[in-house]
Amino acid sequence: MMLKELHSSASKVSAFPLFRGTGMIAAIQIPAREQLKEHVTKMEAILLCVEGEALYETETEERVYLVPGKYVNILPNVKHWVNSIKDSQLILMK
Repeated sequence: MMLKELHSSASKVSAFPLFRGTGMIAAIQIPAREQLKEHVTKMEAILLCVEGEALYETETEERVYLVPGKYVNILPNVKHWVNSIKDSQLILMK
């Protein structure tokens, strides 16, 4: 199965749970010029870019340009958001 097939074409930004156990893995889709809105996670996480280009930013002014194969460690209790430059497929692991 392809990651793109997990998401409805009707929604702009979407997340689909791939695995739930002691942690969680989700596929996230963000179309070009859309944003995964500002939020906070309570636990450390990793965001991995599988396809596209996106910019991960935080309230502490951290900026990470994500391209396929690049990932970022997300710290708990730090506001962050993701702006998609090109249609993007990301994997979130916590």
